[in-house]
Amino acid sequence: MITKTVSNVSEACQGIKDDMTLMLGGFGLCGIPENCIAELVRLNVNGLTCISNNAGVDDFGLGLLLKKHQIKKMISSYVGENAEFERQMLSGELEVDLIPQGTLAQRCRAAQSGIPAFFTPAGYGTEVAEGKEVREFNGKMHIMEHAFKADFAFVKAWKGDTAGNLIFKGTARNFNPNMCGAATITVAEVEELVPAGQLDPNEVHIPGIFVQRIFKGERYEKRIEQRTVRTK
Repeated sequence: MITKTVSNVSEACQGIKDDMTLMLGGFGLCGIPENCIAELVRLNVNGLTCISNNAGVDDFGLGLLLKKHQIKKMISSYVGENAEFERQMLSGELEVDLIPQGTLAQRCRAAQSGIPAFFTPAGYGTEVAEGKEVREFNGKMHIMEHAFKADFAFVKAWKGDTAGNLIFKGTARNFNPNMCGAATITVAEVEELVPAGQLDPNEVHIPGIFVQRIFKGERYEKRIEQRTVRTK
């Protein structure tokens, strides 16, 4: 029987080296691979290029890597909630490639599907289009975007099985499914890990063919980025 299971996060992150390109799922702090990020901090790898919707907050998520200056380039669609990200970008310490959010998702999906490039109208006529091929389709101008090339993709799912099949919960689904199989090695950390055959095939969001390594995360803080409550 095929098994993708590794014993812990250290084994899951074997092969990570300086100057690699990494994909990391999540939106804000929702659905981020907390255990893998902590391991990257511990490994002290440097010169990383990180593809992620954003960079967490100052003291959590990818903000932990930024704090130690382990990231040389961020490929993202949003900066807002991370003051250190903004500071490093404005000071020139950090290279930043800001991408329309839909384009970011599609560049992940294209890599997952083996499609080298695609045309999109998003960004035409702006700085996003500078230096890119432009074509007209149905009377509308489009720019060509290339699929991402990444060494590792780190994703977080609610439940998975030993064959690598994954189920995401609610909005924690976000960028995670698009990043599965979009890198040379996809590492999935899950809250619940069950034997192959126990998941209902109709509920599986990502089949195990897109996952190379899977493990059960030891700890999840699941911090809320913007806590909003109403007064009684």
